[in-house]
Amino acid sequence: MTGFGGRLAGKVAVVTGAGSGIGLATARRFAGEGAKVVCADIDADAGGTAAAEVGGTFVKVDVTSEPEVQAMFQSAVDEYGRLDITFNNAGISPPDDDSILTTGLDSWKRVQEVNLTSVYLCCKYAIEHMRAGGGGSIINTASFVAVMGSATSQISYTASKGGVLAMSRELGVQFAREGIRVNSVCPGPVNTPMLQELFAKDPERAARRLVHIPIGRFAEADEIAAAVTFLASDDASFITASTFLVDGGISGAYVTPL
Repeated sequence: MTGFGGRLAGKVAVVTGAGSGIGLATARRFAGEGAKVVCADIDADAGGTAAAEVGGTFVKVDVTSEPEVQAMFQSAVDEYGRLDITFNNAGISPPDDDSILTTGLDSWKRVQEVNLTSVYLCCKYAIEHMRAGGGGSIINTASFVAVMGSATSQISYTASKGGVLAMSRELGVQFAREGIRVNSVCPGPVNTPMLQELFAKDPERAARRLVHIPIGRFAEADEIAAAVTFLASDDASFITASTFLVDGGISGAYVTPL
């Protein structure tokens, strides 16, 4: 794919959760900027379709499985000879993750496994290849809820994203002098299938969120993909261990415009 500036020409990227939402938008953008993209997803149909669209390869992966994550990165290196970028984006926000008063331990553990443990595994094995290759860029999907509190809680999701933020910061510092940059992108509410499903079931919850966004709308997945692409590129060569907020001004606002 072409149509952008070629900022990622010659680079090899892995995108988890590439079959839909932010992951799909980012796979498209990476390819448009010249990267070879490995599209990873647990959904073989969606992930395979994404890979075909961007001229990349597909890997079916359960990101909570250490052997599968390890194999995913090895397959990228086997196919393309190197690993330059990984966007660790796969995540869930199930309806039974709600207030701490009602969220059960099973739901808590499942969200932590998919949203936080998977990022730990993906960073662990991506860093191995990036150290061997002399550097790289890791972008982890956190969330603006990692830096703010909400009375409409999704307690395990919030906690998992806070963990992603702290882990990314630490890894960014630890590996900075080896040429490996690690950053977190923190989207505000994004118009994706996951958000649409959540808010279709509870329009009041959507309305309560929308009023707090200074820009006055939810983000589009392409807007998050543009920020991820910047962090992946050499344009962000002096940025690591950062909390990169792409939230329409939510985290900076007290009273929003009418």
